[in-house]
Amino acid sequence: MNIIRRPRRSRQSAVLRDMVQETRLSVTDFILPLFVTEGQNVRTEVASMPGIYRHSLDLILDEVQECMDLGVKTFDLFPNIAEAKKDKYATESYNPDGLYLRTIRAIKDRFPDCVVMTDAAMDPYSSDGHDGVVENGKILNDPTLEVLGRMAVAQAQAGADMIGPSDMMDGRVGYIRSALDQAGYDQVAIMSYCAKYASAFYGPFRDALDSAPKFGDKKTYQMNPANSREALIEAQLDIEEGADFLMVKPALAYLDIIKLLRDNFDLPVAAYNVSGEYAMIKAAAQKGWLDGERAMLESLMAIKRAGASVILTYFAKEAARLL
Repeated sequence: MNIIRRPRRSRQSAVLRDMVQETRLSVTDFILPLFVTEGQNVRTEVASMPGIYRHSLDLILDEVQECMDLGVKTFDLFPNIAEAKKDKYATESYNPDGLYLRTIRAIKDRFPDCVVMTDAAMDPYSSDGHDGVVENGKILNDPTLEVLGRMAVAQAQAGADMIGPSDMMDGRVGYIRSALDQAGYDQVAIMSYCAKYASAFYGPFRDALDSAPKFGDKKTYQMNPANSREALIEAQLDIEEGADFLMVKPALAYLDIIKLLRDNFDLPVAAYNVSGEYAMIKAAAQKGWLDGERAMLESLMAIKRAGASVILTYFAKEAARLL
């Protein structure tokens, strides 16, 4: 039998397999989401996210130190805000003495070389639990931009390196870019959640922040999971408005969208390996139904292979130990 091409030849040993490996993971690919909560010496596990904790400000600094030692040096910060501090216009989001901005300052003061990415969205601070200003049951786009602009400038003033608008309001990247530039923060980057889908995979995250909508859903502003070409429109608009990175969220069910953006645009593409994707692997591993470490690394590799330069993942610290 005369078989000319035998692809198995390059799979015969670990050395050969490593030699021809096309995609490689590195700790520098990762951004670790962190949850900060009120109090002192508080470390509470998120029930639906085994191994992930809400930390009070004092303990989150220890968590950052541990990650820095592992080579994970970029963090996306999310606040768990007391219900009493939430209101219709998310005013706590730009309170300089509030938990979130104090935490940004504390992290940057102790770790000036790390990169702090922020979440620019109303839902953690909103009494309605939505990403925009609510009037008569509708999410208002343009009034929300004013809140997001104030929020972003306050985050930059606190020391944020990168703003992450996760709200999906029309025009928010341009509005935030203009607000930052006018305030003198032209070097603060924007990682736009340009293709954020109305997904079922966000549930554990909302548990972590107690930020679920008080009514309805987010389908009037987050994208329809059935759509892909629409992501090209969102990405093009965000590029024209001044985004520095494009993000796809979620990641695993949207590998085609990651590749779509990678193939069509020159900006770095990020992907958010979201809480539900993390929880599925952790739950199956705890049941003994799959090898958790292998599934984790395979999933992260798939996201990188699809075209993501940056991966936001709750696995960052665990993967860093293995890599």
